Amino acid sequence: MRRVWVIYVFNNSIMRYSDRVPEELTKDGHYLGRPADFDDKIVTRRVKLVKDYPGFCGKNYELLDIGCGNGASTLLLSAEMKNCLGIDIESVHQPEFELYKQTHHITNCEFRLHNLEETPLEKQYDRIISFEVIEHLNDDKSVSKYYDTLKQGGLIAITVPNKWWVFETHGANLPLLPWNRVPFFSWLPTPIHERWAKARIYTKSRIVQLMRNAGFEILDVKYVTAPMDVLKDGKLKRFLIKNVFNGDTTSNPCLSTSIMVICKKA
Repeated sequence: MRRVWVIYVFNNSIMRYSDRVPEELTKDGHYLGRPADFDDKIVTRRVKLVKDYPGFCGKNYELLDIGCGNGASTLLLSAEMKNCLGIDIESVHQPEFELYKQTHHITNCEFRLHNLEETPLEKQYDRIISFEVIEHLNDDKSVSKYYDTLKQGGLIAITVPNKWWVFETHGANLPLLPWNRVPFFSWLPTPIHERWAKARIYTKSRIVQLMRNAGFEILDVKYVTAPMDVLKDGKLKRFLIKNVFNGDTTSNPCLSTSIMVICKKA
């Protein structure tokens, strides 16, 4: 009990974004997700991993970002691509997308309100990204829609929340534990977790099998290191980033908030 109390104090006293799971981002009882800020490490880290993957970026490639939110990943990758389309089922973050696009003179990106689970797009794309989206789909088997939207030989990079990270990142409907990042909750057996959690969560084997079942060839799987974005700036945060969470990827699943999978439509 003392250990849980210490984690509670840590969680609520030094973490930023106390409203990381606001009710206005919940629809029909399902949490839609709050997009990270453009300069958050979780965004820049994912973008870097995509840029560093051989052959993913290219001036001849059309990029689709499924569940683009405020467009942070789309817009940060725009200079590497021919053009980019970001789609989302809600338009609440579109003004942020358009403002960043205008401020940074980006002319090859577009935001579109579109639900891929319900309606296919009119064309296929060379490259797809979808970061922290699959866990919010009504049915994660809808990744088959991703497969249909990708050109033959095209590449896709997705991330999903990692089950073995200590804190529940999306919140849970637990009346006795009302704070967002319930410690160790994600470690519970999947049926229990999904009964109470606001979004699904994945092990490496689960997300790999899901993508394979949709038809994708798995090229690479990585644990993305926890970015520590939610920690308040200060000595503790600097120490942890320098000495513990100091790489883009990690071999220790307990130091990772998400799993990145890069696949090919063979």
